[in-house]
Amino acid sequence: MPFHRYARDATSPTSGWSRRWPDATLDRAPIWASVDLRDGNQALAEPMDTGRKQRMFDLLVATGFKDIEVGYPAASAHDFDFVRELATKGGIPDDVTISVFTPARPELIERTFDAIRGADRAVVHLCHATACLWREVVFGMSPREVLRMAVDGAQHLVRLAEREPGTDIRFEYSPETFNLTEPELALEIANRVAEVVDATSDRPLVLNLPTTVETHSPHVFADQVEWMHRNLDRRDAIILSVHPHNDRGTAVASAELAVLAGADRVEGTLFGNGERTGNVCLVTLALNLFSSGVDPQLELSDIDAVRAIVEDCNRLPVHPRHPYAGDLVYTAFSGTHQDAIAKGLAALSERAEREGRDVDDMPWQVPYLPIDPKDVGRDYQAIIRVNGQSGKGGIAYVLKAGWGVDLPAELRRDFAAVVQSAADALRRELEPPEIWQLLLETYCLDDSPAPPDDGGGADGAAVLARLAAEHGVGFTRPRFTGSTAAGAPMTCLVAVETDGRTVWGLGRAATVADAAHRSARSALLRAGTHEGDQ
Repeated sequence: MPFHRYARDATSPTSGWSRRWPDATLDRAPIWASVDLRDGNQALAEPMDTGRKQRMFDLLVATGFKDIEVGYPAASAHDFDFVRELATKGGIPDDVTISVFTPARPELIERTFDAIRGADRAVVHLCHATACLWREVVFGMSPREVLRMAVDGAQHLVRLAEREPGTDIRFEYSPETFNLTEPELALEIANRVAEVVDATSDRPLVLNLPTTVETHSPHVFADQVEWMHRNLDRRDAIILSVHPHNDRGTAVASAELAVLAGADRVEGTLFGNGERTGNVCLVTLALNLFSSGVDPQLELSDIDAVRAIVEDCNRLPVHPRHPYAGDLVYTAFSGTHQDAIAKGLAALSERAEREGRDVDDMPWQVPYLPIDPKDVGRDYQAIIRVNGQSGKGGIAYVLKAGWGVDLPAELRRDFAAVVQSAADALRRELEPPEIWQLLLETYCLDDSPAPPDDGGGADGAAVLARLAAEHGVGFTRPRFTGSTAAGAPMTCLVAVETDGRTVWGLGRAATVADAAHRSARSALLRAGTHEGDQ
């Protein structure tokens, strides 16, 4: 492969400074800004219609977003009409601020202001590229001319905002392709824009630093962000924001390191929809904080409901392996993983019982599961799924979770071989009911009731003792599981020792006596020592 074509020099800060971000910690959520309705929407093969946009907006509000970019009104009539609808019909909650995107062209800025007229408040987001390649190839401009474009655009924003006294208008500025721009030039442009809009601590400018195309490792972006953070003229009058894209697959890491480096705000989308490989996923970022014991300030306790709306609005599926939200992210097929998860869940329950606490309030410590699936609205049913790779621990977990049957260690080994053979033969995963049916077909070979009371009564041990005496064998390790409620099924597992072998039987019935009787007869049948009905 021609790797020599891709040698790139990082536009890193000048020498003579020392980074501090590696010593910082993430101890609070940044300001979350959704760009699903603008950056996400413009990346769709089938952009959202008004109904889908409204559903997305309502979801973002319900999830807790206070800063929502609702469109690029100068780009299309659909975006313009949707923004007008929000601005004029009272559909924006009091604690939510919408923002609208515009390039630095006078006629497009004016069209953008037409869209927000009548809104109580709005942010106008001015954006243009600043990197050398874009300056030379796209604009045909020098660095001074690009600076002039930024200043002229900001001045036009201020003039138009003064004509809208009924709307509280604030500003955002993005030097697009910031990560590829010379740091000194990016700083100069940002300082001039902040000066033009007269940014103050009471009316701050959102300075948004995009990795428009991700080209370097996350630590390079962190250096760039920290250098800006430490050198801006009006830092206390600026909300420092980042907008990572995922071209190298490291948008989440870039965003997290940028916050360590001084960023106050992160722009992204739900599940990472966006141009090319997407924007940073705000769900992943938020739940990374959650899994570290930090309040994410977003409501994601029913992640499947959030996902369903996003998939419907975007007409794109969320990948089964997408962090926290995919169908398979809390699932183990590997036997060693399954065993560790099952033991971890059992240990958590036992510890909660010893301490007299609700298990859902216990500190989460379960191998292979970074969070409790219940905390995002999932259950434990799909945590362990069984195929030819699965082991005895996972199989036992499925049976206990679904039917309350706790297999003894010796039987787990025996039955695991049966399940693995079946899964290999079918070349697919086995569903829990199939595993249960396989257990019954293998170990429960008799369904006759116990004979009339001969002194044993409802005592399962007495039933086993009578059958042992009749057949000259010894039953060992009997285990009864089930509910004591009337009519609820009881399960008995019992082993018979014969010819140096341990053979298991299972009985399931409404009474302890019948369950014991059926388990013993099943064991005898499997061992080949049962002669006729007793």
